[in-house]
Amino acid sequence: MESPEKFTNSKEVIAFLAHTFPQCFSVEGEARPLKIGIFQDLAERLADDERVSKTLLRSTLRHYTNSWRYLYSVKEGANRVDLDGVEGDAIEKEHADHAQQQLEESKAKAAEKRKAKQAQQPKRKEKRQFNRPKGEKVGNSDQADSKRGTKPKNNRPNNIPPAKLTECDLQQGTQVTVKLGKAPMPAVITEVAKDGIHVQLDSGMVVKVNADALRLARTKRS
Repeated sequence: MESPEKFTNSKEVIAFLAHTFPQCFSVEGEARPLKIGIFQDLAERLADDERVSKTLLRSTLRHYTNSWRYLYSVKEGANRVDLDGVEGDAIEKEHADHAQQQLEESKAKAAEKRKAKQAQQPKRKEKRQFNRPKGEKVGNSDQADSKRGTKPKNNRPNNIPPAKLTECDLQQGTQVTVKLGKAPMPAVITEVAKDGIHVQLDSGMVVKVNADALRLARTKRS
């Protein structure tokens, strides 16, 4: 009998943990603060599972507990849970303050990356105004166009759509907009996998989308 295929990234391991320990881990919605030392519990429970190496398991836990969604859950007085969802020690103020500091620093770092990415993009050149022959009135532009055999131009607003992501943009920390409903929502890429892109919304929710649903975030123009 062939051995099961090993997991290759944190996203796959998180999905596996959420399925195996649903009272402890989750892939969306509110996260639950984890028991201190839960890595050892996981290592023991998964000792016979060849799909998860300890190295990948450790990096996955780091990725999970550093996510905005998880850091939101670390609040003073909230109870930590073990693998079976049993509540244990309450979170102390020191740990809650540290999580809040991590969250603020992570958001600030993502904002700096966003600004740096926008600064590297070349500025779009303004469209040159059409040079009309002397004596031609602006109000008769359509008539002049018809005399020259050209079609009159429609006065359409110059709305520049958000740029699609390139391969260089598909990396952790890139600020994007993702269309989940009628309006695009700001988000940041947290992981790029073979079967989709892992992004985190400002609300802390982590979702998986295709690259086609993402656009580079840009500031509104006046």
